[in-house]
Amino acid sequence: MDIELQTITTNGNNGAECFSYERETAANGDDGVACRLPNATERDGLLSEQTTGCNGETMPSGHAAELHGNLGNAYAPQENSSLCRIKKELNDFVFLKVRLWMVIIFIFLLIFAVIIISLFVCSAIHEDVDENFDRSLFTVPRYFNGSFELPNLTFTEELLTLSSNESQALTADLQQKMADLYTSSPALGRYFSKAEISAFRNGSVIADYQLTFLMPEEQQDQLRNFTLSREMVYNVFRQFLHDQEPDESGQMYIDPVSLNMFLTH
Repeated sequence: MDIELQTITTNGNNGAECFSYERETAANGDDGVACRLPNATERDGLLSEQTTGCNGETMPSGHAAELHGNLGNAYAPQENSSLCRIKKELNDFVFLKVRLWMVIIFIFLLIFAVIIISLFVCSAIHEDVDENFDRSLFTVPRYFNGSFELPNLTFTEELLTLSSNESQALTADLQQKMADLYTSSPALGRYFSKAEISAFRNGSVIADYQLTFLMPEEQQDQLRNFTLSREMVYNVFRQFLHDQEPDESGQMYIDPVSLNMFLTH
């Protein structure tokens, strides 16, 4: 005959229910053997078995786990498990001593390098359509005449004769200066043909000059009104004169205020 006794007690401190069980078993007239489980105490929940997380954290189980969950889910087992799995996968060896995270970083660096190299290659092989032109088609001339003053230069009788050594040297320097000015201009460089000094006059030293530009026949109307207009050619020359340094230019310094220019046909 089996007799099972169940005793229910209540912990007065936290209202949790604790159970104790008592069972007596008798068979064939033998003395009953009593098996009794000790009553639960309020320390049981705190002393229950604990588990350790993937990073070495101590994680409560049993009653303590329920207590932690009720206090705001301080632990998130699923999140910790996912984080552990990701860390483990990243640290897996792909081959030899190369780990997965090394391979991922290498791939990103490789993509970045390919993008940079592509940009350099594209910029190197890019052709500006405006730079492709045939100078043999530039046959229509356009002339500009004018004068300017060289205040740092003293006039001599030899400058009146263009064949004199002093006149030829000054002529070559001034022509080269104007040629460099216009050939370096992004807007006018392709159309510039030559610059000439036609005479020197007294008054400090006044130089008369002529500029020659060549245009393609099919675009000459547009060029006359905009790119090779008197205003454009004059402003490029005047801006150059304003940028020059008097001390560095020496005797080749040209007074910007003295610049004159007019269009000839």
